[in-house]
Amino acid sequence: MTRYVARFMKKVLGENGHEAEICQRTVEIEADNRVGAADAAKVKFCETENVKDWFLRADRVHVAEAEFLS
Repeated sequence: MTRYVARFMKKVLGENGHEAEICQRTVEIEADNRVGAADAAKVKFCETENVKDWFLRADRVHVAEAEFLS
């Protein structure tokens, strides 16, 4: 299995009127592939944030292979 890092990103409007993308949470997951990692990370995110749908707190999920083991 490969270790992945999933970052849940959200676009927000700042006080200056400019849009910025912020990271809501980072989740580390072991999975066979990126799709499996994204699916598992979404479940973990919902459990951690106590929401039924991850999309309530984030706009997108960025999944990448971990550069080092944690």
